[in-house]
Amino acid sequence: MIAYLCLAAAMAIVGAYVGFSKVLVAVFPVFLLAWLRFGIAAVAMAHWLPGDGTPLDAQTKKLLFLESFLGNFLFSICMLFGMRYAGAVTAGIVMAAIPAVVALLSRVFLKEPLSERTLGAIALAVAGVATLAFTRNESATGGIGGASLIGTMLLLGAVFCEASYVVIGKKLTGKVSPKRISALINLWGLLLVTPLGIWQALSFDFSAVPATIWGGLVLYALAASMWTVWLWMTGLKTVPAARAGIFTVFLPISAALVGVVFLNEAFTMVHLLAFGFALGAVVLATWPSPTNTKATTPR
Repeated sequence: MIAYLCLAAAMAIVGAYVGFSKVLVAVFPVFLLAWLRFGIAAVAMAHWLPGDGTPLDAQTKKLLFLESFLGNFLFSICMLFGMRYAGAVTAGIVMAAIPAVVALLSRVFLKEPLSERTLGAIALAVAGVATLAFTRNESATGGIGGASLIGTMLLLGAVFCEASYVVIGKKLTGKVSPKRISALINLWGLLLVTPLGIWQALSFDFSAVPATIWGGLVLYALAASMWTVWLWMTGLKTVPAARAGIFTVFLPISAALVGVVFLNEAFTMVHLLAFGFALGAVVLATWPSPTNTKATTPR
């Protein structure tokens, strides 16, 4: 039960900060926001870096770099820029495609078989995204029509980055502790974004940022880089991966709730239809079965 709560909390927090990041990108330039996030988290996780002191081999170091480049650096850029052109409800729906994309990438890079059920989940996820992408009567706050199609495509990029993060993570969890993984990939993210972050910081008026936004930034940094990774990896210690995947349903639900309750976004019938497709894809792709639960248990 504790493991289940960790998994649910991790995905709920991810969905919440995806929604609330729309507030932060209205104040901070994207690269500066990412730089501040990684910097705050680096300070908070400095004591996690040594781990148990075990030296890392060259292959593990390469995987850690890719994990950070795709899952931290590119994911943050795609997600934060995407949130400028799309609402939190839309982001939640697009992010619901993650389990299906994970299955597809696992087939390509890990040679895992794709069942008929997984193919059906991919089709549902595509239908959900297509429902948004081809809609032109969306309001400005929900934002799918016209220029906001850019936001949808950027969020799709974030989905593929996050899916890559999951696939690479399968190879890392057997070698490195969750805390050390969190700290190392965050440090790589900080190094990658520092030149762009400093460039935007030089022309930014930090004195104009309200105290409440600074508080939100700290919570965002800790949630995105520290809490969610640790909670997710802790849950995976005792829960098979296929069963753990079900808990990704909390991501789109949480993001949508943030948009509707806190950001005053409308929840239209178009959202409802796309949301149904997306949630159907999540359940279909991740629901465990006797034939695949053992095969997908983390090593």
